[in-house]
Amino acid sequence: MTLSIQGFERLGRFQNDWLDSRFHFSFAGYHDPARMGVGPLRVWNDDRIAAGRGFDRHPHRDMEIITYVRSGAISHRDNLGNEGRTQAGHVQIMSAGTGIVHAEYNLEGEPADIFQIWITPDKTGHPPRWDTRQFPKAGRAGELVALASGRPGHAAALPIHADATLFGATLLAGQSIVHTLDHGRRAYLVIVAGDVHPRACSYRVEWASLYLGDSHI
Repeated sequence: MTLSIQGFERLGRFQNDWLDSRFHFSFAGYHDPARMGVGPLRVWNDDRIAAGRGFDRHPHRDMEIITYVRSGAISHRDNLGNEGRTQAGHVQIMSAGTGIVHAEYNLEGEPADIFQIWITPDKTGHPPRWDTRQFPKAGRAGELVALASGRPGHAAALPIHADATLFGATLLAGQSIVHTLDHGRRAYLVIVAGDVHPRACSYRVEWASLYLGDSHI
């Protein structure tokens, strides 16, 4: 087993008057040849967007883009006519495919914290699409919930064009989760808050861990 820990303070960073971003992997002006992603996972950005601000219209192509809203809400609009508001605990996906132009704004009265995740698709040229879905946490503590997936068996997850799955979980004190990876597969673990103790398994695993607030490993 390979266990690699990446502390929050070691992540790449961009900051201006409305955006404070931490880059888990090489992105924009931050480049680290040792941090180019994990398997098809290419980007994981931790963004804080100021109230009333956001990303103006810009294009994407051939990328599966997942947004998990940690606090606040973001509002989406694209050239396909899609519009929607995704609030804390909910997820949106955008399959850029042959091309999509979109804008994302925080129209709320408080900052929004989001994870922006880019996954390389299984092939180029998919039709572009956008969707959002609620994932209530009530009654799901201690469960690993598939939020977005291109793998079989995850019908309740938002579909993506990739052999990958984004899971989410809330663990109460004393709870644990066991997840077995198929041989040759890799995992990227992001800890939002709390103390987590990963245990070894029989397969080779590449882990990366993020510290936020009082998180420890």
